[in-house]
Amino acid sequence: MNAKLHILESIKDFIAKPSIKQFALSLLATTISIALTFGTAAIIDYNKKQADKREIVMMVMYDMYNTMKEVETADANLRQCMETQLQIAEDTTLFETRKFVMVRQMPRIEYTETVEQIFSSSIETINTLGNVLFVENVAQFYRNRKLYKESICDILYNDFIINQIISDMKEFVSYDLSIFALMSKEFKRDFRQLYVQCQQMMNVTDKQLETYRRERENLGNEALMEGEYSDISKDAMDLERRINEAVEKLDLN
Repeated sequence: MNAKLHILESIKDFIAKPSIKQFALSLLATTISIALTFGTAAIIDYNKKQADKREIVMMVMYDMYNTMKEVETADANLRQCMETQLQIAEDTTLFETRKFVMVRQMPRIEYTETVEQIFSSSIETINTLGNVLFVENVAQFYRNRKLYKESICDILYNDFIINQIISDMKEFVSYDLSIFALMSKEFKRDFRQLYVQCQQMMNVTDKQLETYRRERENLGNEALMEGEYSDISKDAMDLERRINEAVEKLDLN
């Protein structure tokens, strides 16, 4: 009898306590909850990093694209300078009139260093992009851009405008522009090569870049129309009114 009572008491104690199965289920539920919490956070963080990476890549590629367009224009202007030089060399009576055409044709490139500074300012850029070769190519592209401006555009401007070669016909027609033309062609080729390599490494198509370019430029145009353009128009109209009022007061007859 005592044995039976002992067995019954043992069963009651086991039932009263949480079973191993219940404990296992509780542990599993807790583990799944933690995994879901950290897993979701990891996914969100990954998606954000991918979005940041894509934005940096598109921003840099757009800046490179604009630089190449500037260099192409500068290269074409340099060719026009040589044609003007040839015209004057063949007919020196054109010097006084055609030399000023050269001023407008002088090769120049205009750019801001905002994107370059963002790109170069932190090691986080490399970590975000995850492609060291892309980073090296972009850095080389920016070095070449600075070198193009300094070794072609700035030198020609200083020689012709600051040092007044444009005022001396003999020096003007004797100046060797061909070396700069050859340098420009080499730069163009290098710019293009680096640009295409970056496109391929980061899987950026021409169509994607064109879409990004349109979005950026349309945004800029909208801001101009809504803001400063209206102020410029207002200022111009106000100046025109004041000029007309002043002219009416003059005795021009």
